[in-house]
Amino acid sequence: MNLSLLEILALLSAVALVVARWLPAVVRPHVTIAAGAVFLLAAIALCVTGIRWQLLPVLAGAVVAAPFAFPPLVRSRARRVRWWLALPGSLACAGLIATGPVTAWAFPVPVFPVPSGGFAVGTRVLQWTDPDRAETFTADPLDRRTVVAQLWYPAQNSPADASRAQYLGRTEDEARTVSEALARGVGLPGFLLDGIPRARTHAIPDAPVAAEGGRFPVVLFSPGSSGVRTQNTAWAEELASHGYVVAALDHPYDSAAVVLSDGRTITSATVSAGDRAEDERLAADWTAIRAADLSFALTRLAGLVADPLTGRLDTGRVAATGHSMGGAAALQAARRDHRFDAVIDLDGYPHGPLSPALEQPTLALTQAVTPGTDPRYLPRLAEVLTHGTATNYRLTIPGAAHLTFTDGPLYLPPVSSITGSLGRVESPRVVAGASLAFLDSVLRKGSGDLAGALSSYGELNVVRPGTSR
Repeated sequence: MNLSLLEILALLSAVALVVARWLPAVVRPHVTIAAGAVFLLAAIALCVTGIRWQLLPVLAGAVVAAPFAFPPLVRSRARRVRWWLALPGSLACAGLIATGPVTAWAFPVPVFPVPSGGFAVGTRVLQWTDPDRAETFTADPLDRRTVVAQLWYPAQNSPADASRAQYLGRTEDEARTVSEALARGVGLPGFLLDGIPRARTHAIPDAPVAAEGGRFPVVLFSPGSSGVRTQNTAWAEELASHGYVVAALDHPYDSAAVVLSDGRTITSATVSAGDRAEDERLAADWTAIRAADLSFALTRLAGLVADPLTGRLDTGRVAATGHSMGGAAALQAARRDHRFDAVIDLDGYPHGPLSPALEQPTLALTQAVTPGTDPRYLPRLAEVLTHGTATNYRLTIPGAAHLTFTDGPLYLPPVSSITGSLGRVESPRVVAGASLAFLDSVLRKGSGDLAGALSSYGELNVVRPGTSR
């Protein structure tokens, strides 16, 4: 039910208060007093630790049920309370209380899958400013482009009681800032996602780098439009546990909220124009900025000095990856920058120019085509893949939706049109599994049948150089 022990105690004691009115007189006092005491203690403890909004109807139901539960303990009062008067109140209370676990199930505190690889996972956040690029989102001619990168990397095993990384930010305050910005970006009240900042991932902040494993291939990641660097944390942790260093970027003025090291928060400034042609031009411009961010981040990673990862990054084996607009940015970055050896596009429409031809092997993971799918999407993606000079792969994941390729299934309602129908366990497994199969084959020259491995995750279309489709 995605409830903590305190929340379960509050829920069960609230149910007991509703049921107590209908129990035989011999057990009614004991159940009522015990349920009331447990509920009071649990409510006080939750007030101290912080009450999630999902528990508010549970508390309200218990408070409303109390007048029905306690007066019957007094015999004289019990004779005056008729069952047909108590029944509507009990049903109303039961309905309120049931709302709690239902909404906790729909909007849970995300629980991240345990990485399956042989490495523990560390994480850290870096911030870089590009002295050669002006910040085009501001009018200040002296403002330079700044990006924030979060790294997930193979780490040494940490003590069992080591504090795990906060989700969505370095601190809970940053996580709340980002969570509220994400909610505003999709038109939701911020409280609906208040469980996200409570989540902890499996990575250990600033954990020592793994002693074994040599130099690790690098995976650069760009999030979707208004997305944030942490939106694919489950995916990044899984890749890092298998010996990759994943560097995911925040793109200031595009990401929903970016908290800089000096405490400033930069929110999204990208706004749709409402005209298809103008929106495509804007998207192409924003994609180009993101592509430049990816190349800049690779330059900074390649030049790390006096850093725990110095000498451990194999920048001769690098993949550009991204989700949605970030996938388009990865395609553009690879066209411009041949330091990238592979591309993974997670359900991203290819904005911007389609030339020069893509030379790196590319994996495009897409959701299933529905009547609501943009009819331009697959033809444009097919054009990108067929004009490439390497063997490319398009893998359609049955049951996937656009947010299946993010952490969304871990904390959003399991509605197929929103997060797909794969579920909270299968969604991250499939996306990470297909990505790893591709990366291992291309960056590590892994043996085996890549097409066969990818086919186990969905419907595969292999596009070889010179094919017409």
